[in-house]
Amino acid sequence: MRINADIAKCQGYGNCVALDGDHFDLDDDGMVVVLQDTVTAAQVDATTEAVRSCPVSAIWLVNDDA
Repeated sequence: MRINADIAKCQGYGNCVALDGDHFDLDDDGMVVVLQDTVTAAQVDATTEAVRSCPVSAIWLVNDDA
């Protein structure tokens, strides 16, 4: 799986960072930064929870195997 982000939609809530700091951070302007876009099978649950926590749907997962 891979993470995609639409920086223009990000409102800087930071829920994703709180739930999955291995993949997400906020830049100096408070917008999401994807630290690593590849998600391993062991990381899927935490990353999915972080993605679902975004109130403006600025981040999403893409299944490269589909």
